Amino acid sequence: MTYTLPTTQIAELEIRKSRFIAYAMPVDDRGAAMQALQRLRDEHPAATHVCWALLAGGQSGMSDDGEPSGTAGRPILEVLRHHDLDGVLGAVVRYYGGVKLGAGGLVRAYTDAIAAALIDAERVERIALTRLAIEMSYPDEARVRRWIEQQGYELVDSAYGMTVRLAIRLPETAADAARATLVDITQGRAGFSDFD
Repeated sequence: MTYTLPTTQIAELEIRKSRFIAYAMPVDDRGAAMQALQRLRDEHPAATHVCWALLAGGQSGMSDDGEPSGTAGRPILEVLRHHDLDGVLGAVVRYYGGVKLGAGGLVRAYTDAIAAALIDAERVERIALTRLAIEMSYPDEARVRRWIEQQGYELVDSAYGMTVRLAIRLPETAADAARATLVDITQGRAGFSDFD
């Protein structure tokens, strides 16, 4: 089972005159993570390094951002893995204080910083979502929209042509049951397709 965070967690440590500000933030994908990193760089223009690791499905990654290879991104990634997290960006902003920490000291500093941000963090189960496109006739649209609303699924797109096409986001585990229900409530008229 994997978890994500409901909100951003922040912790700050001072280690031998260097400031380490750790952020653990929920993100949907790599694009959202890159935007969050840019915001951190904008907020901390004088920071020496903004090191990070990302676990987001198949879109994982990490960066030492100028620190010696393997001393920042990898330790952050290992802490995220240890907490069974997914859909989470771990970033540590470092303000260099003038005292070199050495490779072992850096690994400990980045590990401790991100661990401090996660120490009391609430974790919520991460549910994999999928997209389902439903094609139906106009008379079925109101019934299908009501069902989407009752289920609490997110309507992400709609298109109108010869037929009505609605795209919804729902848990992957519910997709097969949703297809069966939609065929049932449209008396077999609903179809499913890729949304262009």
